Amino acid sequence: MSRRLRRKVVKKGKEKVVLPSYPEIENDDGGLGFENKGFANWTSLPDDTVIQLFSCLNYRDRANLASTCRTWRLLGASSCLWNSLDLRAHRCDAAAAASLASRGMNLQKLRFRGQETADAIIHLQARGLREISGDYCRKINDATLSVIAARHEQLESLQLGPDFCEKITADAIKAIAVCCPKLNKLRLSGVKDVHGDAIDALAKHCQNLIDLGFMDCLKVEELALGNILSLRFLSVAGTTNLKWGLISHLWGKLPNLTGLDVSRTDITPNAASRLFASSQSLKVLCALNCSALEQDVTFFATYNNNNNINNKGKLLLAQFSDIFKGIASLFADTSKNKRDVFFEWRNGKNKDKNLDMIMNWLEWALSHTLLRIAESNPQGLDTFWLKQGAALLLSLMQSSQEDVQEKAATALATFVVIDDENASIDCGRAEAVMRDGGIRLLLNLARSWREGLQSEAAKAIANLSVNANVAKAVADEGGINILSSLARSMNRSVAEEAAGGLWNLSVGEEHKGAIAEAGGVKSLVDLIFKWSAGGDGVLERAAGALANLAADDKCSMEVALAGGVHALVMLARNCKFEGVQEQAARALANLAAHGDSNSNNAAVGQEAGALEALVQLTKSPHEGVRQEAAGALWNLSFDDRNREAIAAAGGVEALV
Repeated sequence: MSRRLRRKVVKKGKEKVVLPSYPEIENDDGGLGFENKGFANWTSLPDDTVIQLFSCLNYRDRANLASTCRTWRLLGASSCLWNSLDLRAHRCDAAAAASLASRGMNLQKLRFRGQETADAIIHLQARGLREISGDYCRKINDATLSVIAARHEQLESLQLGPDFCEKITADAIKAIAVCCPKLNKLRLSGVKDVHGDAIDALAKHCQNLIDLGFMDCLKVEELALGNILSLRFLSVAGTTNLKWGLISHLWGKLPNLTGLDVSRTDITPNAASRLFASSQSLKVLCALNCSALEQDVTFFATYNNNNNINNKGKLLLAQFSDIFKGIASLFADTSKNKRDVFFEWRNGKNKDKNLDMIMNWLEWALSHTLLRIAESNPQGLDTFWLKQGAALLLSLMQSSQEDVQEKAATALATFVVIDDENASIDCGRAEAVMRDGGIRLLLNLARSWREGLQSEAAKAIANLSVNANVAKAVADEGGINILSSLARSMNRSVAEEAAGGLWNLSVGEEHKGAIAEAGGVKSLVDLIFKWSAGGDGVLERAAGALANLAADDKCSMEVALAGGVHALVMLARNCKFEGVQEQAARALANLAAHGDSNSNNAAVGQEAGALEALVQLTKSPHEGVRQEAAGALWNLSFDDRNREAIAAAGGVEALV
């Protein structure tokens, strides 16, 4: 979904704290850490304290903590800890879901990823589910979605996307409408044809439906949408084949419509003006990346000169408008810094329920649209990103809505990328993020216990760190320690993005020593052993980072001491992915380049199968792999014993 960089390379010619199973806590001098010099009975902690501790841990750590004693096992199963479940980082089939069923009695919120988990949802037996959110939904079909709807009659919110729901049709939408009468929020992406019967079913059966989104759809029946009188928020962002003449006439009559998102559509200036004129309730129209509006000089001037507000006090959010100023106009007090409007709203004491609903919807709509724009990377947006786009993403990263935070971080990782293959980023955009305090915000997100946030934040840090100035800021803010810690995660996505961050940071000579001191070398080596049976992405990033580190004399010794020679040779011998092969060969070449200062050259040559693997890689169909393998053999050939072994393995031809 989001673009990833190939990492920059260089070429040269603290451990986890484990909770003790014993009750004593010792000081550095060996004494007990309590004033009474007695024993600490952890099981005597108040239940509320232990439950609060559980709530700060991911599921894996909860399971480990619960295994310490029977009391904590019971507390770990407390219903208050299981009212929400995020399965995106875990493979969850029917058997796994059934094993969780005893804890799903009070489950109200579920996030999942992919078809297999979608098929398994019914085995959770969580009939009280209120919210379901899924991504990677391309293979989910009508049958699966209809069964989910039928088993969860209490459902109030269903969101699938932002990737396209290619196999879902209007029949599934009708089933949702009939089975889930309490539905108040439905957001689907990429449905090919949402015809009138399905929308009429929603209008008939879901009387509480106030938030509806059909994004990136090929066709949506505009006339039927005008029948859902309960709607307050509607998004058709990215949807094609919309009849704007009909829309401006019908949707303006929706009595409660407050927010409408038409971003990335071909809405015309005339249609936008008629919507504002005909709707008594509409307050906000989001129209980002709508070329017809942006190219109309008269329309542009009218709203730009009136601070995004038309003569009826209605707000237009577009790329040519000041979005922060426009949103600030929704509040009575507009004297404060407009860039702090989201912060002031989140921390304000005087809450307005209606305004809170608008702001929460705006956060979601903006994060979704900005991510889509960043992914498509249209031309002509440099000014927008530099003046307000980057700042908007940073504001959204501080949202209380986790999915908004994740989308904003992903968009931040994506919008800076110019060329994925050559690790090129837009320096102006990257430094705009840095100037607005983005590095500290990202590192704070990376510290979250939520693995989804950790992964997206680490991805953004990795991409931004291609810029040397940003890399320095990441290091200065303690980012190397954070990434080294995340690289030890049991979540492959988190570990992969953290390894990518260390790969880019290790390009700078000034960061290599800090990575080694933070335990990054061992984390990277351990990653290779941990994911050796799969995970080409994490293996390539780990090997690439080790290759950069191995170019430094001292760090190369750290790599060898941590078992890096064996790990890299294992990759060279067994991995079939060319990206991993290339980085493993480059790492071995750099390890072998210090013949005069350490013994790594000999160590690589003596590792079982190393020379044979490198000789084999010189015959690869991929030029990069051949070059790196030949370079490794060349460096190794400066050792007499290696030279003879290379000849015996048939490697002379590669050196000629």
